[in-house]
Amino acid sequence: MSNSNMNRLTVLIVDDNKHMITIVKTLLRGFGISHFLEANDAAEAFDLVRSEHIDFIIVDYLMEILDGTDFVRLVRTGDDSPNPFVPIIMLTAYSERSKVIAARDAGVTEFCCKPVTAKELFRKVRSIVNTPRPFVRTSNYFGPDRRRIKSENYRGPERRSEENEASELLTADK
Repeated sequence: MSNSNMNRLTVLIVDDNKHMITIVKTLLRGFGISHFLEANDAAEAFDLVRSEHIDFIIVDYLMEILDGTDFVRLVRTGDDSPNPFVPIIMLTAYSERSKVIAARDAGVTEFCCKPVTAKELFRKVRSIVNTPRPFVRTSNYFGPDRRRIKSENYRGPERRSEENEASELLTADK
């Protein structure tokens, strides 16, 4: 998708820090995006998800009451979630392996670390817009297919270990 087509997208930014919302909006405006919805907590954000058309979501990890992973699970599996397939980028300063794994397991589409650069955020946005991944539903997971690298030579029962998947989520598209 070219920058000129990005002006058609509506983005929900969920962060309890108003300054961070301003930074993210500034970066997204640089990509040509001009339609934003904002929420300072997961409950407010989910109300917007239920009432507005949203093309993708950028959510912080650490928020009060419900954190970013709780919000992602609500969007992905909530009975009243109108669009469980909406792409979700988690943007957070908490990038330790346990947080990346928790975000992945909740169903995030991309994981982006703060402090974020325009180049890195653009890479994630371009990925979710231009190459959406198919979704997978199992007894304990619903979200984007975690497999990013497809090998024609693979013959074993498990394509990824939990550790490898978390590393791929952090380093995808680099």
